[in-house]
Amino acid sequence: MLNKYFRVIVGVMVLLMVVLTYYVSVNWLWFGVFIGLNLIQSAFTKWCLLETILVKLGVKK
Repeated sequence: MLNKYFRVIVGVMVLLMVVLTYYVSVNWLWFGVFIGLNLIQSAFTKWCLLETILVKLGVKK
């Protein structure tokens, strides 16, 4: 279940970044860079802040 929530939240963040980049400012692309770097970091360290937050909110692994 955790994986499903994680993918939905990250997908929404990416879509939000695209919309904000188009309508507000090109600087919102940095949000996408942050998301990508966080995903790469979590692949190597096996730790992700979003996963920690979801577990504390009661989402089952």
